[in-house]
Amino acid sequence: MFQNSIREFLPYCLPDITEREINEVVSTLKSGWLAKGPKTIEFENRFAEFVGAKYAVGMNSCTAALHISLLAGGIGPGDEVITTPMTFAASANTILHTGATPIFVDIDPLTGCIDPNEIESKITSRTKAIVPVHYAGQACDLDSIYSIADKYNLFVSEDAAHAIYTQYKGRFIGNRPQNTVSFSFYATKNLATGEGGMLVTDDEFIANKARVLITHGMSRNAWKRYAKDGSWTYDIEEPGYKYNMFDLQAAIGIRQLERLGEMQKRRENIASMYNKAFANVPGLLLPTASESTTIHSWHLYIIKINSEKTRINRNEFIEELNKRNIGTSVHFIPVHYMSAYKNRFGYKQGDFPVAEKWFESIVSLPLYPKMSDSDVQYVIDSVSEIIEGAS
Repeated sequence: MFQNSIREFLPYCLPDITEREINEVVSTLKSGWLAKGPKTIEFENRFAEFVGAKYAVGMNSCTAALHISLLAGGIGPGDEVITTPMTFAASANTILHTGATPIFVDIDPLTGCIDPNEIESKITSRTKAIVPVHYAGQACDLDSIYSIADKYNLFVSEDAAHAIYTQYKGRFIGNRPQNTVSFSFYATKNLATGEGGMLVTDDEFIANKARVLITHGMSRNAWKRYAKDGSWTYDIEEPGYKYNMFDLQAAIGIRQLERLGEMQKRRENIASMYNKAFANVPGLLLPTASESTTIHSWHLYIIKINSEKTRINRNEFIEELNKRNIGTSVHFIPVHYMSAYKNRFGYKQGDFPVAEKWFESIVSLPLYPKMSDSDVQYVIDSVSEIIEGAS
């Protein structure tokens, strides 16, 4: 039975933008510098300091950061790069963009992250890198992954699109990175600039190469060529890309970074409310984080529908929530299910059984700082009502 009143549509995610971000954008517009400039540099410096990395390079997306990180790491045609199928396609697409081949490895059935125990069996003479994905806001088993990488001399490009504020064994993801870590500032992310991303590294060579590659391959300081102390001369050191961040994005990012702690606290509060309310609901499996994830960013709150204990399946559950004007999402449809990968590599159902079973049951519930306690309670009541009605 439906609740007495159906509320207005509650999206699965909304960015948390305040007057501080708006004022910073207006100030930037009035400055006359809209492209890459002083705000981008400021944001890069602040972000590097926040996570504890030596260098940060702002880009127009996390996709760009993932692509550039592999190129800067020397990945190219003929190479193989190990990653997970339980991710957004960008993690694998960018491997193809370098000319390399993505090699998928199944996931840990408890966390959804790449399973380190499966990595070594996929390593060949052509394997050059690993792209682990910090899934939903928890950390991968980095100690095991880097142990394997060191053993086989592999480059590691961490996909941290979900992991701003995540801590692994007491340190932020991106703190003193061995190779590279890529973050996303897409509109749904914990720190949102609309579009945008950041590559962090402690390797000066990688940082310098990235700065060149993201601006058409121009010599490093060519972005200042229109400033008073700039020069009209520049060199194209190698054919690059138009991947740089610009100051309007950075202006939002600077203020979002200042507010990240308070936004994180609200995410933790909402996740705690969900955990408490759903702890004893039959047919629901709650998010599980590894013991080494000392802070979960709660980018996503993913539940699993246990079809053995309830008569409703995942798709029906989503439909019922939609009837109650509650938005959801599914993170993710496994990459090997996508036509581009099935057609090119011949993947089929059954190739990665743990990821496939995971996909069949998962639902991402609304979780973002702008949710009120009333919003959260409405989701709790609706979920409980649906599950109880199907028991």
